[in-house]
Amino acid sequence: MIASAAGLPLAAPGTTPLRVLTIAGSDSGGGAGIQADLRTIALLGLHACVAVTAVTVQNTLGVKGFHEVPDDVVAGQIEAVVTDIGIQAAKTGMLASSSIIETVAATWRELALSVPLVVDPVCASMHGDALLASSALDTLRTQLFPLATLVTPNLDEVSLLVNIDVVDAESQRAAAKALHALGPRWALVKGGHLRSSERSCDLLYDGSDFYEFDSPRLPTGNDHGGGDTLASATACALAHGFTVPEAVDFGKRWVTESLRAAYPLGRGHGPVSALFRLS
Repeated sequence: MIASAAGLPLAAPGTTPLRVLTIAGSDSGGGAGIQADLRTIALLGLHACVAVTAVTVQNTLGVKGFHEVPDDVVAGQIEAVVTDIGIQAAKTGMLASSSIIETVAATWRELALSVPLVVDPVCASMHGDALLASSALDTLRTQLFPLATLVTPNLDEVSLLVNIDVVDAESQRAAAKALHALGPRWALVKGGHLRSSERSCDLLYDGSDFYEFDSPRLPTGNDHGGGDTLASATACALAHGFTVPEAVDFGKRWVTESLRAAYPLGRGHGPVSALFRLS
């Protein structure tokens, strides 16, 4: 299946579009988190449902703090959406604590969900601010990764999760293998943070074969929300029935165009912009 970077097939007017659930934290600066997810999902023509896990206090300069949503409220949001509206795919972002990760995993199992699940293992903001307690890393590996269709860590998150510093193609392959061994069906090691290369190469692995997704490295400091945008676009493609390599290819092209359209905001890093879809 092929879709242009500009978008996916749209539902006919008056008909119910496909639904994607984002389980993530809110960004008060509007650049990343649930706000980035909502922009991408809506602009791709799908209906976005949300389960808010945390409220962050942040702007373009960094994260000043966050407040976790109680576990029962996180579980209740997921159950309310799934049992009434229904979903064709889901993605996770900031989960904040071991307790919330356990809650999301337990709720997923209790509801016997079989739709694609994209896990973006958000551990820290792009400024280096912690968004996941270190004690929760093992819970992420053991509870949520085995439920994931696809995990999409950046290189900083790879280092925290499997203790491999990706510096070249060989170490990127080793990291993909180590991530896949934790239980997800597919592992994507994003290369966007490998600044030594003029290209941005993301590597996908299914336990047998590797797939490379390459794009030019764009000269912008406005890249806030890039990981959320990639994961959301990929989840939307999976909701449409794309294979994982097809969905990752689409997500990669979507975030590349969003980076190309990024704009300055505040005094720090501005957001990637899926608003290119409207031009």
